[in-house]
Order: sequence, then structure tokens, then C-alpha cells
Amino acid sequence: MGEFDLIARYFKRPVHHAALGIGDDCALLQPAPGTQLAISCDMLVQGRHFFADVNPHSLGHKALAVNLSDLAACGAKPLAFTLALALPEANASWLAAFAQGLFELADAHDCELIGGDTTAGPLNICITVFGEVPVINGRSQALLRTGARAGDDLYVSGTLGDARLALNVQQGKLPLPEPWLLAARARLERPTPRVALGMALRGIASAAIDLSDGLIGDLGHVLECSQVGATLQVDTLVQCIACYPGPIAGDAGGHIALSVEQWRTLALAGGDDYELLFTAAPHQRDAVAHAAQASQTPVHRVGQIDASPGLRLLDAQGQRLPNHYASFDHFA
Repeated sequence: MGEFDLIARYFKRPVHHAALGIGDDCALLQPAPGTQLAISCDMLVQGRHFFADVNPHSLGHKALAVNLSDLAACGAKPLAFTLALALPEANASWLAAFAQGLFELADAHDCELIGGDTTAGPLNICITVFGEVPVINGRSQALLRTGARAGDDLYVSGTLGDARLALNVQQGKLPLPEPWLLAARARLERPTPRVALGMALRGIASAAIDLSDGLIGDLGHVLECSQVGATLQVDTLVQCIACYPGPIAGDAGGHIALSVEQWRTLALAGGDDYELLFTAAPHQRDAVAHAAQASQTPVHRVGQIDASPGLRLLDAQGQRLPNHYASFDHFA
């Protein structure tokens, strides 16, 4: 199968938003009046971001999901994406499953493929996604990392640490009963981009970021960009690992037997969560609750923004915890 046959068979589709899609040297996008384009790019490399035996349907989903998560953090509505794909071989069954997973998520968010590139090489997936955010009275409604202010509440969506738990099991570091492993692995391989929540938070959240490399590191980006500090209620975060029954430290019924410190590490430094971390003024609490309900996304208030620089970690009793947690580093 040649390059152009591969593209035509698995990836070429009619476009509805773009002025011009696949088939020319460039695609053409026409932003709607009163909007800005939001653009993000992510690369997934075999052995670094996913295992060689990952289900290709799930990989197609995740490849787009991690990009849509960036749009969500900006409060952007998805429009279109490009796909650059390096393949060891043009395997028809693998490509069919990958394309199906990719387009199921794309169709769910009305986000169309408008171009890209294919080549032979080690498996590598690079997607660039395009979205739009409104401009009202000359002001962009995009959510940025620079808007957090002292006194703001600190929130996270969904659950944290599930993906890292699955990774630890796959690496042989932890045992896990099958039902729990399936739930955790779904969070690792098929993350849910919080697009609806991000759009609902426009005009409410003061700052936002998606949690891809671990909460400690990603929150650090917000604090640095906004020139503020934060106090984090760590054991509130631990309760955000919510898809597993039983007490945190396990019990005689065979539930997950992890220490509190292990749970804290998963929640703080796990990575691959693709949830949203955002800040909002206390008077916006009702608005945040309404945005969470409207987007059908659980949201947890887990701390506050401080004027004093640095990050302070507190346990359930309000005692200070040492900050020895490290987020994912692509070059470590």
C-alpha cells in the first residue's frame, strides 16, 4: 500500500468547517467573525508515551484526546486537526482500528481532519489541533495560565492518579485486581478531554491548564506564569482517585493495598490525567458548580492561590507535608 493510497483509504474525509481539506499543499481555515484561533500540537512516541502492544483503537482515541485536552484548557471549541504519522509498516488492520478510534472521538467533538503527512519509520503520532475562542468587546475569552490571583480557589476536574496506577501495574511495580486494572487502564489509554467544561468556564475561571505531566509540575506552570503561590489540600486530592471501592489503605476484602503516601504520589505526580486544573474567585463558586453540572463533569475544590510564592502541601489535619514529588519530564 502506497502513501497516497493509505491516506485515501483510511484518513481522507469530506470537510464541513474548513474552506479546504486534504488534497492540496495546504488546508485552509476561515475563522468565524469575532473569534481567535487556538492551536496546539502534541507528539506521541512508542516506548515513551505508549506501549508497543497498545490497542490501536485506543491509541487513535488518545492521540486526539491529548490535543483536545489542550483546547479544553484554553476554553476553545474544537474545529479541525492535522495528523503526521510515521509507521513501521502499512498494516491494514492496525490502520483501520487506529482510524476508527481517532474519528469516533473527532466526530464526538465535531473536529475534522484537514491534512497531515505519512512516512515510514518508528511509530510516531503528531497531531496539531485547531479551535476557536470568542472575542467579546475586544477581549479574548481564552483561558490562560497567567490569570490566577491571590485568594482564588483552586480546582481540579475528574479523578487524578488513575493513569499512573495503571502504568505502575503494567510495569510490574504493583499488583491490582482485574476490575480495578481495567478501570485504571481505561483512564490511561482512553482519557476524556474536558472540552465542555473548558468552554463552560469561559468568563468564570481566572486561569487554567490541562494536567498532562502531573499536578505538581503543571500547577507550577500556573504559579510561575501568574507570579503567585498556592496551598494544596493533598488528602482532598487523594479522594479524587474515585473509581475504586474500599478504604485508601486496602482491607481484608482484597481491595487495593497502597499506603497513603503512595496514593499521594499518584495524585500529585502521576501524569497522563488530562483533567483540568483551574482557578476562580470565591464569588464564582456557584458559577463553577453550574459549569460542572452543565458539562456533566465532576469538579473538586482542592486549595487556594496565595500571594506568597511557592507551593504549600497540607494533609487532612492541616499539617505541612514535604514537597518531594516530581512530575514527568520527557528528557529525564
